[in-house]
Amino acid sequence: MSGPRSTWTKLSDEQLLAQCLVDTYRASGPGGQKRNKTSSAVRLRHPPTGIIVIAEESRSQIENRARALRRLRRALYLHLRDSPDVQDESWQSAWQDGRVEVSPRDPRYWPIVGIALDALYSEEGRVRDAARRLGITTGNFVQLLEMDPRAWQQANVVRARYGHKPLKI
Repeated sequence: MSGPRSTWTKLSDEQLLAQCLVDTYRASGPGGQKRNKTSSAVRLRHPPTGIIVIAEESRSQIENRARALRRLRRALYLHLRDSPDVQDESWQSAWQDGRVEVSPRDPRYWPIVGIALDALYSEEGRVRDAARRLGITTGNFVQLLEMDPRAWQQANVVRARYGHKPLKI
């Protein structure tokens, strides 16, 4: 893998998809006869990063491709580290008076989580130091990660890398 995460996250959906190997296949499970006859499940393989995501919930290949692409973007923010950028547009728009306010449904959530995980990584898993680096409170930092189990899990992966105990909810 080469280059910072932003190399891929700043790409349009079409550009990011063009970098992927796309597999379609028949998904098993409920969904009726149509699901068993069509190759609607989608697997995206992103060779530059080694990330693989799948989507097979819908009977529509188009919907599954869109879901898989969203999952790929989320995985880029979760698993690739960059230098923390508090000047990032997403961060700046959500930061007010020493707090970051954003919900997991907000399109800015994953870029912001990526920045928070970058700070945690650069501060060797120390939550207090990562929060200070980002200009937010430790409580706000933890609250941001608690909103999604995948973000929480990845924070604990970073902490384990540096020999810290896992964060507990």
